[in-house]
Amino acid sequence: MQNSEQGGVLDAALAAPDRTPAHTTRLGGRELGSQVQTWKVERAYSTDLPEAMRAFSGSSSAQLELTLGGAGGIPAPRLYSAWAARGTGDVVRPGQSVVHEAGLSGATLPAFRGTVRSRTAASGSDTVTVQALDGAERLRGAALVPRPYQGMLYAKPVATATWCVDELLRQGGIHSCPPPRAPLAPKRDTNGNVDITLPFTVLYASLHGGFNATYGQPETIPDTGSFSWIRDGAPYEMALMPKAPGLAMAWRPRSRFVVAGKVFQAEVQVNTALAVGNELELKLVFDRSAGVFGNYALNIDFAAGTVKITSGTVNGSGQVISWTVAKLSSLKGVWHIGFAVDTRAGSVTSNVQATVAARLTAPDGEYIVPGTYTFSDVSTAQPPSELSQVNLRTDVAVECVQVTDRVWPDLSSYTADEWEQKGRWAKGAVLDEAAVPLFDVPKVSGSQWDAITEIARATLSTAEFDEQGVFRWRGPGRFQSVPARPDVTVTTRRSIAALTVSEEIDACRNHCEQVYQDWTGVGRTNGDTIVDTVIREVKPGQALDVTYAMAEDENDIGPLEIEDDVAPAPASHRVRFGSTATGGTSVKGRVSVSSWRDGATYVVRFTNYGTASVWTVTKDGKPSVQIIPQKRAGDPKQRTTAWYQSQSQSYYGKQVYQAPASDWVQTRQAASDLSYVMIMAGMFPVPVLGEVEVLHDPRIQLGDAVQVVDSSGAELDTLAWVVGIRTTCQAGAAPQQTLTLRGTTYNGAPLDTGLTPDPPLDPAYGIQRTFAQITAGFPTLDDLTLSKLTYRDLLKAPGGAA
Repeated sequence: MQNSEQGGVLDAALAAPDRTPAHTTRLGGRELGSQVQTWKVERAYSTDLPEAMRAFSGSSSAQLELTLGGAGGIPAPRLYSAWAARGTGDVVRPGQSVVHEAGLSGATLPAFRGTVRSRTAASGSDTVTVQALDGAERLRGAALVPRPYQGMLYAKPVATATWCVDELLRQGGIHSCPPPRAPLAPKRDTNGNVDITLPFTVLYASLHGGFNATYGQPETIPDTGSFSWIRDGAPYEMALMPKAPGLAMAWRPRSRFVVAGKVFQAEVQVNTALAVGNELELKLVFDRSAGVFGNYALNIDFAAGTVKITSGTVNGSGQVISWTVAKLSSLKGVWHIGFAVDTRAGSVTSNVQATVAARLTAPDGEYIVPGTYTFSDVSTAQPPSELSQVNLRTDVAVECVQVTDRVWPDLSSYTADEWEQKGRWAKGAVLDEAAVPLFDVPKVSGSQWDAITEIARATLSTAEFDEQGVFRWRGPGRFQSVPARPDVTVTTRRSIAALTVSEEIDACRNHCEQVYQDWTGVGRTNGDTIVDTVIREVKPGQALDVTYAMAEDENDIGPLEIEDDVAPAPASHRVRFGSTATGGTSVKGRVSVSSWRDGATYVVRFTNYGTASVWTVTKDGKPSVQIIPQKRAGDPKQRTTAWYQSQSQSYYGKQVYQAPASDWVQTRQAASDLSYVMIMAGMFPVPVLGEVEVLHDPRIQLGDAVQVVDSSGAELDTLAWVVGIRTTCQAGAAPQQTLTLRGTTYNGAPLDTGLTPDPPLDPAYGIQRTFAQITAGFPTLDDLTLSKLTYRDLLKAPGGAA
């Protein structure tokens, strides 16, 4: 953004009768604006809708084209071609950063931010052409969206289209809230070893329109009517807002890590000013032997200003340590809260007495650690066990839940900057309201940008990167409300050099049908059970990775449950670790079991933190790994809902738009909402203002509302949406800007005053001479023969009906 002084200079330059164009162009951070011979920036929504309706859907990827000249007497091809020396050529290499700004009188505004796609050097000339693409280029990785089965299991939406877009952005390094601390599983080095001390994110749930987790899976989902997804007041971008106190949910981590020997941490972002009560609980539940569970829990009472951490047995005894943080009750707003557990004093073969610490960041930025405490009561000792699930109960708006294993070597050296991940991320995306709920997350293919484009088209949404590189997702309601005032006004008296207004029947859609997948009654079922054929040794201090094939139609599953001999795990995906290769006794709390989906492969990592080998073996000496994939029990029924407009049909006939079938629309309400958006957009043809040549105004952005005033030709004064922008400039000349606009509304319903439209069928068709008329005109057969009338002409009555 420009400062106010520079903004004033630009406003004055735009209003002045004479203009002096200005631009800056940086490639690789180096200013090359003086060498730019020509530049062109294009932005437009890409969609499969009729052109006159395209403002309501699609993705936009801005493109910049530059032609560069040489410098210091050296021609451009020698400096910047693919075979140029790296010292000069790397400034325009593919993947290099590009930032372009344009304006007037030395004041410029951002016009493009992206990366180089290609460079072309014309030998024998002084020109190198560089083509660049905006942030969409960062989303060329393979698209992969978590597909849990719990939405079908509970018959509740597990995500929304908005959540899926946010997840695809995160994969490309574009974040809308604090990212996972350690998203990647530690990799093997050149010797095949894994550093088992590195941090690892075992749960990350953004809560940006869904309970689905980037890492981990939903375990329980609250009733749909008990919460809402909100953006106003969210800590960063979107939050889960309870409608009554005590909203509860749970997730299954992607790693059942052992309780002993490390520091782990759980955290969440909240806004205490948005509350239906005063409490929040974040609990880590550990699976012991014999069906007993232990837990560490953080409890906050925002009214009392108390912070409590508990260690004990679920539904049993334990100890609670409490601190008072007065600011919790006195200062409402966005808090970052969490707690860390240090179990390094214990071992994986004995009970663990943990040291714990709460961590908070207040709305005013103060980092608060109320203190640390080491549990000593016998009831707080956690026996060998593994993380089973993460529970959250809240009265306040929450966002971004995450749990990190091995988060930091200790408690004392942990800093405020590390807690806030300072300098490690920047907010680069803005979302719209959560829309289009999903019971089963559809499969995606292609790149992340391809998948986002598919979602945008299916849900009548728009996706784009703005001039500053920020991604903006706007849902189907984006163009439904007309702003009270335009973003900018252009007139033929000053701004407009050329204007073409067109209206076409293809812009009319007065019967709009939306197909949807009805998931009512479609549950989940077991796939073909996978039983390992090999007993595997997991050596101490090492990690063993095993891959298993998964069918494409099978949903994601969590990590294997770890059995013990006292209370075997139910029929599910599970593993038993034996103390000997022939069975031995069951081993608990020594091996962390992690899993993740990699395309058609289910990867399991066994990490042994003990001092002796264990084996994946049943009590009776057989391989113990069993995987039961999950998939939908049947196919959803394809149904259709529609809206129509009778008045429009009376003037324009029935103009049907049938939205293509899409797996992204899974409820009747969502289908009805999308159909309604389309009927409101197209029930009467909305004019398109094409090839609107205006004086260059760098303030105009895609999606802006522009007031168009034409006093010389069409005599119009209307608001229109900007759906396409093309700006070109040659060195020494003024930039030329061409807009494509779509009216915000139609010019009223037709009246046809004083008109009597002709019917579609000729009224004379089918009116025949009577026998009396024929005999009167042709008394004899000779008279009729001499007339040489054809049979058709003979039947046609002269002058109409008798």
